[in-house]
Amino acid sequence: MNKDNINPAPLESIAAEENKFTENFVEQEPKPKPRHIKGIIVRASSLVLLMSAAYLVYALQSDFTSFNLKGMDSQWGMVLFIIAGGLFLFRAGFFLYNLYLYFRYKPVDAVANDDLPTCTVIVPAYNEGKQVWATLMSLAKSDYPADKLQLLAIDDGSKDDTWSWMQKAKEVLGDRLSIYQQPVNQGKRHALYRGFNLGTGEIFITVDSDSEVTGDTLRNLVSPFVVNEKCGAVAGNIRVLNNGQKALLPKMLDVSFVLSFEFVRSAESSLESVLCTPGALAAYRREAVFGCLDEWINQTFMGQASDIGEDRAMTNMILKQGYHVLFQRNAFAYTNVPEKYSGLYKMFIRWGRSNVRENIAMAKYVFTDFREGSKTGSRILFINQVLKLVMTYPSILLMLFFLSMEPVLFISSTLLSILIWSSFPVLFYAKKYKLSESFWAYSYSILYTFGLFWITPYAIATASKRGWLTRG
Repeated sequence: MNKDNINPAPLESIAAEENKFTENFVEQEPKPKPRHIKGIIVRASSLVLLMSAAYLVYALQSDFTSFNLKGMDSQWGMVLFIIAGGLFLFRAGFFLYNLYLYFRYKPVDAVANDDLPTCTVIVPAYNEGKQVWATLMSLAKSDYPADKLQLLAIDDGSKDDTWSWMQKAKEVLGDRLSIYQQPVNQGKRHALYRGFNLGTGEIFITVDSDSEVTGDTLRNLVSPFVVNEKCGAVAGNIRVLNNGQKALLPKMLDVSFVLSFEFVRSAESSLESVLCTPGALAAYRREAVFGCLDEWINQTFMGQASDIGEDRAMTNMILKQGYHVLFQRNAFAYTNVPEKYSGLYKMFIRWGRSNVRENIAMAKYVFTDFREGSKTGSRILFINQVLKLVMTYPSILLMLFFLSMEPVLFISSTLLSILIWSSFPVLFYAKKYKLSESFWAYSYSILYTFGLFWITPYAIATASKRGWLTRG
């Protein structure tokens, strides 16, 4: 891309629009969260419930002892207790391994302007409305050399006013932004495919149309490609955009995202094997994309075209080529998440089905000589993924067994386990961000344990089903 070809819109128009944008989004800092009485009550109630369960377990020690002895006397009881013990040891051991990897991790520092590669940012959108405009404006405000940045927005046959908002963004940004419209809705994968073929950058960056980035996000995201020639993809750090609303689920998910990205992906990045570069913010080396683009767009599962999990699939195919896949903790994107239970479980089902499919795909290459250097880390991460899937149904049988034997003991011991295991994400979030918000980790764990435990087994059983689920 040549700087001479850039024809920006009038400066006064850009300035006016940027002022509007700045009012709605503060760079580098999460949006301020008003304190709602409902949220305080939910967090306090969760903590009281967990502490009460801990006391109940303490008060019923003799019942626990007799229950354990009675369970051990039966053949099935012995088997289930062994499974439970094995699961606990596995989870504890893998957690300690992740903790070790986390402390080894360091994000790559941003490189100078002259060293930055040319980039194509692709924003696919479907029925996104005004939010796509906010997304594009946040990208336009990036601290990235204008002559090295190409912005592409692709409307995937939206039925609302998404195209109109893209056109308004085009009026403001001029030649800095190119917009395209699919004739009919073909799915996110096809919109990205069009962007990859239109893009001219050395690095492709994909950003969801319901996400907003901070000023230094793009610069930080692409810097690993400069210092590591083996780097094929980079995952961004995803936070929740709509957690300042009254809805409780976004607040819970924000704490969950911090653990998932800043802890888990930091550990995976230490092994140069991040398993999924999120659709909300990811970057790919051009050669790595075109090394698998035909396979990716034509991917099938059980004879049907794949229309979900395009981010995990692209990551998997890039790993398969022998590239490193890294995580940049200093590259933030804020994305909208479901505010209702129905939207949440549908999103998780889609993720779960993708996870099943891509683990099957990963099994075909992970134990081969697929890249230079150590492959042990990738294999350990794969084994962990598979064990979590394999143990899903035994875990449910274990739960039903304990519940049928001693329901009070089961519920109280489960809540005590939540109190113990969830204290780590609480402390992790509190150290990095805000103590009062960290207690949402307890609420989220209770919700997941009793309200979303069925997601993974259902996703396994329906892995061949298609559909985005959360988009009409």
